[in-house]
Amino acid sequence: MRVFVTRPIPEPGLAKLREAGHDVRVAPQDRKLDRAALLEGLAGAEAAITMLDDRIDAEAFDAGRGLRVVTNFAVGYNNIDVAAATARRIAVGNTPGVLTDATADLAWALLLAAARRLGEGEALVRAGQWEGWGPLQLLGWQVAGKTLGIVGAGRIGRAVARRGKGFDMRVLYYGRRDCPEIERETGARRVTLDELLAETDFLSLNCPLTPETHHLIGAPQLAAMKPTAILVNTARGPVVDEEALVEALKTGRIAAAGLDVYEKEPVVHPGLMDLKNVVLLPHVGSGTTETRAVMSVMCADNILAVFEKRQPPSVLNPEVL
Repeated sequence: MRVFVTRPIPEPGLAKLREAGHDVRVAPQDRKLDRAALLEGLAGAEAAITMLDDRIDAEAFDAGRGLRVVTNFAVGYNNIDVAAATARRIAVGNTPGVLTDATADLAWALLLAAARRLGEGEALVRAGQWEGWGPLQLLGWQVAGKTLGIVGAGRIGRAVARRGKGFDMRVLYYGRRDCPEIERETGARRVTLDELLAETDFLSLNCPLTPETHHLIGAPQLAAMKPTAILVNTARGPVVDEEALVEALKTGRIAAAGLDVYEKEPVVHPGLMDLKNVVLLPHVGSGTTETRAVMSVMCADNILAVFEKRQPPSVLNPEVL
């Protein structure tokens, strides 16, 4: 079987597919594939490993008429039209679970960096402008003992909350339903979004991108937060209205933010680039050697299972199998 991979990924999964006798063809450029090259690569393939920025819609499925399975190299799958895949009896997979700890670690790295103004401090030292310790220099915000708010109590949200307990934080969460796991593990309490915004010192966004969560955090929500609050987004960029966030940061409506994702990646809102009270990272939430290797293998396992008429480790539309 031919497997098309839209961008170079770690070798373990590719090796597993080759060892099983499949023809693995990887797009050579380590950047987003242009549309024509994507459609051309899908043509003649029985399986594809795709990235979050690949738009896999009806047109893409029609180009890949021989496709039996598409698996996203990510836990999110808002780039894939699952309904269109299901109508064509194409299985869709992803990589949940394996990137939980890496992403939760990064959310905390952003939280601490924003709270303690680490980006500003490093820039000061690297520019040779640091003149020594001062009692008023780069005063930030204490983390220990504060209130941590979680939006989305899935695997990653729960992992972020567990780390908060190590800082003696009170944990609140907002989600579509009660989550006994996060309550048992952290003593968290489920609240409305309005309550969460009003009471939270550190707000971590860990929800999927859906029509309901698009711009979930906009100007009204930012205005409802404490002026000392810090926002961290490791979910998806469009969950936050970036224009409103820039204004809130610029006017001191909230204190700071830490972002790993953006509305129009890889484009970053120019207003964010001009602000010192926001930490900006290039979407590296799952970016550890260990995690990306496991993601590669999970993609391979999803494909092999479909080829061998077994249940994949992760399939979003099992009814097609």
